Amino acid sequence: MAATTTTMPSSMAASLVTSLRSLPAHALVPLVASALLFVVAVVLRRRRRPVYLLNYSCHLPDVDRKVNLEVCEYFGQRCRHYSDDTADFMRLIYRKSGLGQETYAPPFIFSGEFQKTQAFAVQEAEEGLFATVAHLLAKSDVRPRDVGFVVVACSMFSPAPSLASMIVRRFGMPPGTRTYSLAGMGCSAGTVGIDMAARALRVSRRGGYALVVVTENMSLNWYFGENKHMLVTNCIFRGGDDAAYNAAVQMEDEEGNVGVALTKDLVRVAGAGLRQHIATLAPHVLPVSELLRYMWRVARAYVAGNPKAAAAIVPDFQRAFEHMCIHSGGKAVIDAVAKLMAFGPQVVEPARATLHRFGNTSSSLVFYELAYFEAKRRVRAGDRLWMLAFGTGFKACSNVWRALRDSAPDADNPWNACAHRYPAALPPPSTRRSSGGAPAMDSTHLKNDKLP
Repeated sequence: MAATTTTMPSSMAASLVTSLRSLPAHALVPLVASALLFVVAVVLRRRRRPVYLLNYSCHLPDVDRKVNLEVCEYFGQRCRHYSDDTADFMRLIYRKSGLGQETYAPPFIFSGEFQKTQAFAVQEAEEGLFATVAHLLAKSDVRPRDVGFVVVACSMFSPAPSLASMIVRRFGMPPGTRTYSLAGMGCSAGTVGIDMAARALRVSRRGGYALVVVTENMSLNWYFGENKHMLVTNCIFRGGDDAAYNAAVQMEDEEGNVGVALTKDLVRVAGAGLRQHIATLAPHVLPVSELLRYMWRVARAYVAGNPKAAAAIVPDFQRAFEHMCIHSGGKAVIDAVAKLMAFGPQVVEPARATLHRFGNTSSSLVFYELAYFEAKRRVRAGDRLWMLAFGTGFKACSNVWRALRDSAPDADNPWNACAHRYPAALPPPSTRRSSGGAPAMDSTHLKNDKLP
């Protein structure tokens, strides 16, 4: 190899030393301290361990778990828990939801018993978790005993022993495997789980492998009542201030039926949360030219005496990312994000397609969108990808990745049999105004550009 080096002439060094010696102690100490802190920061930055997405798998349920509007109507009529008005409301929600006719439902929907039980919840969890983890470990050529950390994110089902313990036991992982279970975080739990795994790997002396399992469980949270805010989750879910806190809440209705209530504030709260989030994210990912352009636009609006227009201006995040996996928890949420961020139809295409094909799978949504990009063979080496998710509380969370090689779909990519049908002629955006990776990854493919 060849390299060029530069050295400081001795005369310059002597002059610098003389100048430093002439400084008073009260000026010299802060200068030296600042220099040492800068050196430490640079060393830590250089020694920071990279985290890679070695591989991933998305669960594709068996064909006998498919549901469409007809199946949902049949279930609603046979269970005898809903009035005619409630059935009409759910039918209306389903038709406006953006879901297609090939989503999937949990086992108890097909059991004929029409009851929520712990056994059905465990069955739902095991069907998805065990098959997906087995596929992932096999195609990654990773032995269970080599996994040092297991992070399981499931917002609505937290049994004892935990889902993480069930995985460790099923695959014979060693007793020293560290397990973490995330619950109650809604659709943001997956991105939070990735961050937790990355932090655990970085502080581990040996590095190694972390298994992150992102799922949701509807069996014990299916709602058999008449509260319309709580009926919405039956229709779309598959597999700060008071308004933000209460935008999505698990609760009982007046008759003691447990469900998740989604209030009319959800879309407005999501927009407000996204604004706060991108204010934190922007300096870390946007090029300087876009930051300056954004500052100029805001300043110009204020000078023109239009502070409301200034507040509505957002940077162009398409300057930072080639691909975006946007939270697709519902048609209205996708519409709100697209409007706020000034995203065109192509940017939100994966989100709409994922909602249409698989429904709201909660915190695993962004990985189904990543699989969509790979099924379409759109990811190229060097491309940057943004995973954006929203969760209860209210939270907005991001994972940022950089592709290390061109992508192609794996044999178990859930889009393999249907990607050619998308983008479909999906329903147009809502006009109602709101109130307010691996070959899919055959080896190291995506690098996590985690924010400091």
